[in-house]
Amino acid sequence: MGKPDTLDRIAQALVILATIAALANGVFMLSDPFGWYQALPTVKFTGPANPHFIRDIGLAYIACAIVLGFAAVRLRMRWLAAVGGNLWLSAHGALHIWEVSTGICAPDIFWRDAPAVLGIPSLVWIALGIHFTRERIAPAGVPNAVYLRAVEAMAPGESAYIKEVASAPGGALEAFKHFMPATMHRYAAPAALFHMARIGATMAEDCGPCAMTAAQGALADGVSRALINAALAGTPPAGELSTSFAFGQAIATQSAEAFTLGDAIEAAHGRTVRLELAMTAALVRSYPAMKRGLGLTKACSTTRLEI
Repeated sequence: MGKPDTLDRIAQALVILATIAALANGVFMLSDPFGWYQALPTVKFTGPANPHFIRDIGLAYIACAIVLGFAAVRLRMRWLAAVGGNLWLSAHGALHIWEVSTGICAPDIFWRDAPAVLGIPSLVWIALGIHFTRERIAPAGVPNAVYLRAVEAMAPGESAYIKEVASAPGGALEAFKHFMPATMHRYAAPAALFHMARIGATMAEDCGPCAMTAAQGALADGVSRALINAALAGTPPAGELSTSFAFGQAIATQSAEAFTLGDAIEAAHGRTVRLELAMTAALVRSYPAMKRGLGLTKACSTTRLEI
């Protein structure tokens, strides 16, 4: 959620750098295989130049660059593409490591090749490491066991319906993981304004576990604990935060007030912010609705609405 910060931009820049390096090398190999062979003295130790094989490898570099370039545009959402685009580059680097470890390649040649052969894939792994350590990645692609543990840690005891989805045939959990980011998409909207609408919509559907999950999401996004607890009590501060909370509830209850409340938000913050608030308010309702459909909803009185 939110606009990319400095570390996000650093991760993106690393993948872009790897993309440019792989693309430049691939184009060089494809367009002038003999020139590439002469430009890299260490290559000569692998045998005579074979333009067909050089062009083949050049195409592999270009293909990797295309996939990495696609991933770099929106790395948090497309991290799995970055992994895919980096696999051949990493395997190529691993081959060089194996060759030097078995004596096929001399250490001095290995170290002269290492900046390009190992450096390019390393940039991508570092970028992905930045996102993974900060838990700023889309859930699609995360192994199911890891994903289920993360859900349980975020909302203890509330993963029963996710486990049911995971056990359903036909890839239901994979589809669900693609849906989840849409329910919390925030780019232009201020965090507090966004989460007031999100909590308001959730509480219109459920005043128990799902409301607490929405509250935890707000806390992780930097919203103050006091403001979140006020929203959970149904008494957000007067002004635009109250308007946003009411907007979320109006969307969830299909009230006509959604029109006037949305107009007020749009007048103050613009159309994009209104869209993001409407999107989260409409989609976050899916979670309590799903639990209710599966017969897993708890009574409101069993959950303390405070974090």
